[in-house]
Amino acid sequence: MYLVVFRNRKRADMDGAAYAADAAAMLALAEAMPGFVSFKSYVGEDGEVAAISEWADEAAARGWGRQAQHLLVQGRGRSDYYAEYTLLGGEVTRRHDFAREV
Repeated sequence: MYLVVFRNRKRADMDGAAYAADAAAMLALAEAMPGFVSFKSYVGEDGEVAAISEWADEAAARGWGRQAQHLLVQGRGRSDYYAEYTLLGGEVTRRHDFAREV
């Protein structure tokens, strides 16, 4: 499994409706990509967002990064939506699960 963590802060003057439309379209597109496993997003008290996507392997994650429509929206992200971001990616080298039956 390969994880991509996208930490970001939005611009105060961004168009929220345009961002929401692009985000929904990108999630639907990512879900259809080979090797997609899951996506979740969390917002911290300070406004920072941590979006985590899981992929079957690094090749699948990199394929998503090079997908044509995604590349266009990445450009809008830099010009219109994000004040800053950091992208982290890596292989999962250790995993521990716990689940209590309710």
